Amino acid sequence: MNPVVEPLSWMLGTWLSDPPGAGTFPTLQPFQYLEEVHISHVGQPMLNFSFNSFHPDTRKPMHRECGFIRLEPDTNKVAFVSAQNTGIVEVEEGEVNGQELCIASHSIARISFAKEPHVEQVSPPAGITSSFPIFFLFVCFVLFFLFCFITRKFRLNSEGKLEQTVSMATTTQPMTPHLHVTYKKVTP
Repeated sequence: MNPVVEPLSWMLGTWLSDPPGAGTFPTLQPFQYLEEVHISHVGQPMLNFSFNSFHPDTRKPMHRECGFIRLEPDTNKVAFVSAQNTGIVEVEEGEVNGQELCIASHSIARISFAKEPHVEQVSPPAGITSSFPIFFLFVCFVLFFLFCFITRKFRLNSEGKLEQTVSMATTTQPMTPHLHVTYKKVTP
């Protein structure tokens, strides 16, 4: 492994949601999903990632994204670069502190014929700085609402499981809990 990405080594491996992830939002019926996460390295100063979610009953593919996680050398500054199956491309930036990763949307682009609603680039709420834990614009697999801002936090818990918590704000709803999933490592 390239020493630049050593602070992120706790994320490496294949992870499966266990139990299924849970989603909620004021404008949605509560739902569950399965997710498989692959985070790997090939010796370069970055990690590769893919997130693949599935319907828990039908196993039908849902949201997909893949990309790279980079660390600025000799800092705790992190950048995510991701492409999603919905036609969204994002750059997120933030920080890793111990076994917790916090990122925020930096820039967003979409294909011209992406399904509505379209993602909007927004600034963080007043009082939020770039060092505030966790901001990530995440294109949700439910396309029935317009969203503007999402926070995402990854952490390795005391049981060695990876947790992801997502909150979302839309044009009609304030920042609200949206997704929570715990992953069990199935391969190193």
